[in-house]
Amino acid sequence: MSDLFQIHNEQRPTSQSRAFLGFITSTLSAAVGRNGYYIASAWILVQAGYGSASVATLLAIVSVVELLTSSLAGVAADRFDRRRLNITADLSRFAVMVATACALLCENVFLTISLSAIVFAFWDRVALTSSQALIPVLARRGDRVASNSLIFFVMQFGCLGAALLFGSLLSAHSPALAFIVLGVFFLVSATSLFSMRLATAPQSASGANSFALNIDPGLLRLFAVYALLYGGAVLVSVMGSAYVFEEQKGTAVDFGYVEAAWSTGSLVGAIVLVRLTRTITGHTLHLTLLGSTAIALMALIPMSAPWTLVIFAALGFLYNLGRVSIEVTLQSRASDKVLGRAKGTMHSFAVALGLAIFSVAAVLGNTVFPSTFFFGFGVALLVSVSAMSIIDIARLKGGL
Repeated sequence: MSDLFQIHNEQRPTSQSRAFLGFITSTLSAAVGRNGYYIASAWILVQAGYGSASVATLLAIVSVVELLTSSLAGVAADRFDRRRLNITADLSRFAVMVATACALLCENVFLTISLSAIVFAFWDRVALTSSQALIPVLARRGDRVASNSLIFFVMQFGCLGAALLFGSLLSAHSPALAFIVLGVFFLVSATSLFSMRLATAPQSASGANSFALNIDPGLLRLFAVYALLYGGAVLVSVMGSAYVFEEQKGTAVDFGYVEAAWSTGSLVGAIVLVRLTRTITGHTLHLTLLGSTAIALMALIPMSAPWTLVIFAALGFLYNLGRVSIEVTLQSRASDKVLGRAKGTMHSFAVALGLAIFSVAAVLGNTVFPSTFFFGFGVALLVSVSAMSIIDIARLKGGL
């Protein structure tokens, strides 16, 4: 963990290090607010008697909005000042939280949450795209791998904190109060960004002469890896609870252990990347992570508790390790001028696959065991890894 802080400790008195500290504060606060929003919304819908179908509908709404707006958010991140755009998104999320809290006091719960999710998902995508596009500017004098690892570690820590905080908050207080607290976190994030001063402005804010993104085969391959890893995470989120309750005969406490195992693995994944990149190239790492994820998903069929916790921790580890590695690779391949659009396009690929998984789960969810879904997606990952390897070999021979 010390490696993550080393590059910034050397410059602590400088404005660059103070800006990075402000960005970390914003990232942590926004992560708590973002994850807390989805936890609170899902719990409130179920508590109101709408059932798990309403949660699936909520996730589908968010996915559709992200699919439609990811590219737009990327263009905005390249066209406007990213720090100011992030502040605008945080203040907008704060306003959505306050409006949702007020509406819950007198309006239909499902309608309120659904409308809230539409607006929130848009500004949330703008915030994530603009904030992550700021990382190369903040890490310009340091190690991008360590910077990204630290930032994603903080994000996962915020997600874990949200699960612990809002679980107890929702059980003891009204839903409206929970959304007010969520709004405070987004306000803190905006304040941290507002006080942050960058030594140089992002080049993308004014330097982009063309809005066309040139997607070469290498970039397309990176998008595919990200989409497949994202699809595995979506599958776990959709099928995880059913897997625990139906196949493992577990309780809500057991499901909580599964969520904690995933989060713990994700935290470790963000740390390990710093050392791993010194021994293995990103190209090889991505295929290894996809193959390992496939094996882990397929292993869930014969596994029983407590070994399933080890598998889910491994899945969280592999997902976050791959996510951070892809982020670093994308930043090295795409210039600051087009980084926002590259991220928007990459996320659109991933969300499209996620929607396909939602659709299959909605049609077959009641007739197929969750572990069968895991096994099937694991096979698809292995086929994808084989196809990418064959394409890589063909390209290498063609180059020779």
